[in-house]
Amino acid sequence: MVLLRGEMKLRNFSPKTVDSYVHYVGECLRFAGIDPRSASQADVKAYLAYLADSDFSPSTINTAYSALLFYFSKILQRRFFVNLPRARKEKHLPVVLSREEVQRMLSLTDNPKHKCILSILYGTGVRVSELTHIKMCDIDLDRTLLRVYQGKGKKDRQTLIPRMLRETLNNQSRLKQPNDYLFTNGRGGHLTEASIQKIVAQAAQRAGVSKTVSPHTLRHSFATHLLENGTDIRYIQELLGHAKLQTTQIYTHVAASSFINIKSPLDL
Repeated sequence: MVLLRGEMKLRNFSPKTVDSYVHYVGECLRFAGIDPRSASQADVKAYLAYLADSDFSPSTINTAYSALLFYFSKILQRRFFVNLPRARKEKHLPVVLSREEVQRMLSLTDNPKHKCILSILYGTGVRVSELTHIKMCDIDLDRTLLRVYQGKGKKDRQTLIPRMLRETLNNQSRLKQPNDYLFTNGRGGHLTEASIQKIVAQAAQRAGVSKTVSPHTLRHSFATHLLENGTDIRYIQELLGHAKLQTTQIYTHVAASSFINIKSPLDL
């Protein structure tokens, strides 16, 4: 595992991906009970089948597949992955909040820090992992732009800063140093993803939102509401940091504007 971990760090894989790949490779080898260089396609297939039989999601199974493919193909130079299929992912439409639901969540949140967290998630479309790592130097209030430093895929990008947050963020810039995190915990480090998920869930509960709401729901809502407002989908792709337009096009299936000129037969 030391060789695997070292190779992934050299290739600049994220720490989360490194830990995930090491975990699945180790689990597969323990499951097979054999030396890595003796492993065969049948051993890998048996492990992936075990994950499927244990009701792991297709996404999890495909992560395990990617880990094993990298380990056996790139590290051990084995070639038995040919014709070994990936799990077929289930396709689900994203959960999207109405504008009224978002406004209720904001208006019923009294804690200024929590309200700012909700506002940034919805107003910028950043991922929760990106939100936790925002530093004061990433905030450009003159241009109302937020730099997302080394987001998913180790890529920088820019997104919008809502004008209604300028005063709040300007006040924070007076209190903090450029290299300080925007949102910190009691120990001075950045706020955790789990803390933010809890803040979002509690806000949804207060607002009486019956949908399952996570930080990513606010990201979905950001993209969908921009699309409904006529924003070009390629701009939305850039703001979200999607490598492929196809990923962004999922929002065309949930945007109300896509169906605005269609009447139900019950209304005809």
